[in-house]
Amino acid sequence: METRIIDRKLDVLRDKLLLLGGTTEKAVYLAMRSLVERDSDLARKVIEDDKIINAMELEIDQMSVEILALQQPAAHDLRFVISVAKITPILERIADHAANIAEASLIINNEPEVMPNVELPRMAEIAGEMLQRALDAFTSEDAKVSKEVIKRDKAIDKAYNKVFDKLTKLMIDNPSVTNGAAHLLFVAKHLERIGDYVKDICEMNVYLIEAAFIKHKSKV
Repeated sequence: METRIIDRKLDVLRDKLLLLGGTTEKAVYLAMRSLVERDSDLARKVIEDDKIINAMELEIDQMSVEILALQQPAAHDLRFVISVAKITPILERIADHAANIAEASLIINNEPEVMPNVELPRMAEIAGEMLQRALDAFTSEDAKVSKEVIKRDKAIDKAYNKVFDKLTKLMIDNPSVTNGAAHLLFVAKHLERIGDYVKDICEMNVYLIEAAFIKHKSKV
């Protein structure tokens, strides 16, 4: 059977989104690595590479509009294009948070080291795992995994509260580390927001698969 033109275009669109997702995931990883290893050169690279992600977002947006206008998708195909159009800016915002973490790293790397006292690497690990599973669930159209990832966000919130308490106490007990600790709090908030954005991706996954929005439901 001959492959429909729209099927080929949707395959290309899927590949572009997954490339954006992988690039975003790498940006988060490298931003945290620049912080943990106090590598300012790596931090600057993450900031510079954010331009690439912005360009990828624009390319996907243009292709999504083209498919909607020229191919007039329906049913599942329409939900797929809508999901891609919604997920793309979410990934771009996650990448922005990665760049913000890298910018904070440039400041923190010049301050007394306080990283060993907090659980930021654990927060980043959870966020990275959530993002990877969300993208895998999009590829396999797995609503069950998407709902599991949504629940996983509670672990990031719990870790954030621990980091907040530890850093607040640290700043009170040792004012000399206040600037570095304050910027680590910013990093923690960026990671917490990344977790929220991954939830949004998973909600769009569920919409794609089940044709139902779950954003305002209390349970998934």
